[in-house]
Amino acid sequence: MPTTAPLILASASPRRRELLAELGAFFSVVVADVVEHEDPGLDPRVMVARNSALKADHVAGRHPDAWVLGADTTVFVDGHALNKPVDLDAARAMLRRLSGRAHTVFTGVALRHAGRGVSDDLGVASEVEFRSLSDADIEDYLRLVHVLDKAGAYAIQEHGERLVAARRGSLSNIVGLPQEEVRELLTRRGVLR
Repeated sequence: MPTTAPLILASASPRRRELLAELGAFFSVVVADVVEHEDPGLDPRVMVARNSALKADHVAGRHPDAWVLGADTTVFVDGHALNKPVDLDAARAMLRRLSGRAHTVFTGVALRHAGRGVSDDLGVASEVEFRSLSDADIEDYLRLVHVLDKAGAYAIQEHGERLVAARRGSLSNIVGLPQEEVRELLTRRGVLR
């Protein structure tokens, strides 16, 4: 049960909506009208922390009596972040780069309540190992899954068995919102009971 202060998810991601709803949270969605930092050379932990805070701060400033949750996820390999691909050629290149290798999925989470002066931030990392993918495997996956709105050009929850050999850490983090850590944060702040 939520407290009397409403909860807002500052994200357009349908996956984050589903994951937050699974926690039993009652919330509305207000998409933050911000330009995210997507410098692939920036430390991914810093990038996702900045983006989640940017989203949460933007919405919290317009809804000072609400709890606002922002999140951002990226894939990190070879010292670079793989954000959302700009087109299918970029998606193919990302999947080729991840083929047969391990990578890290980082998610930053920010909880804000402007009226109460609350500013909580956390980061979660999970490891994913891909199978070796042929060009035909990649084309099959791209026919099955819309990847242009997904960091690293894949979604583990959508035909992930075609790509993923193993994973370590939070599955929900890889999808886009680390449920265990978010539940703990919202419970500690009295947003969930």
